[in-house]
Amino acid sequence: MDVNFELYKVFYYVAKYLSFSAAANELYISQSAVSQAIKQLEEKLNTKLFFRSTKHVQLSEAGTLLFTHVEQAFHFLKTGERSINELHSLEQGELKIGASDTICKYYLLPYFKQFNLLYPKIKLNITNRPSPVCVDLLKKGLVDISVVNLAAEKLYPGMTISKCKMLHDAFVASSAFAHLQSLRLVLKDIAALPILTLEKNTTTRTFLDSMFAQHNLPFEPEIQLGSVDLMIELTKIGLGVSFISKEYIQKELADNQLFTLPLTTDIPPRELGIMTHDYLPVPLAAQKFIELL
Repeated sequence: MDVNFELYKVFYYVAKYLSFSAAANELYISQSAVSQAIKQLEEKLNTKLFFRSTKHVQLSEAGTLLFTHVEQAFHFLKTGERSINELHSLEQGELKIGASDTICKYYLLPYFKQFNLLYPKIKLNITNRPSPVCVDLLKKGLVDISVVNLAAEKLYPGMTISKCKMLHDAFVASSAFAHLQSLRLVLKDIAALPILTLEKNTTTRTFLDSMFAQHNLPFEPEIQLGSVDLMIELTKIGLGVSFISKEYIQKELADNQLFTLPLTTDIPPRELGIMTHDYLPVPLAAQKFIELL
């Protein structure tokens, strides 16, 4: 099917803003030209892409499906343009990174500083989302690289992964649970305690859920949180037991604010990985950042 690329360009902006007038302003063309382009595209594809009323524009099911592909294509093209612009120089440009706030704070922060000192004219654009979301951002071309918690035994088709750091998880508690320090606990004992966890749809929470499921144990967290830092603070004041990577609580362990619960079950280590898209050029700035890591 031979469809003029300009029609997809118009479709992208209408779908992005859900507005014909906003698309016209973005493209510096008239609103009637936008309407005509969408009409031509719908005729070419033989399907309805939008539902329109006097006040609202809504994507049809076919329009939503098409937008997922067109959006990705636009981001791929933008990445290609940036790669060409940065081909011979690091005197301008942008580096787009996807990573959770925890990975940024406890792992990437010194590398951000180092990169900024080396390449002060490259703008760092950091998107903080849970690791599964960061993988999706990379798939869509919205970031150049993602640094993520790798899910155990999960495949990431179309992605290249460089493993960069080991994480060692443990159940930890404060002095409020000091009576547990001298015991040898099994996972069933842990399940009976008030547990603080991250929210669902995070790699760490999925890992924890899987661990209890493998032992056929019910798992009902006391509190579910969106922040590791808040989870640490609530654990320190004795609200419950947390499941957290020891690398993130070195200070609290050293100061005896927290201790690891003695567990008979070995918890397998996990890994952080630097992820790039196999079908997208990796911009020079991203290559240099990966070298630092």
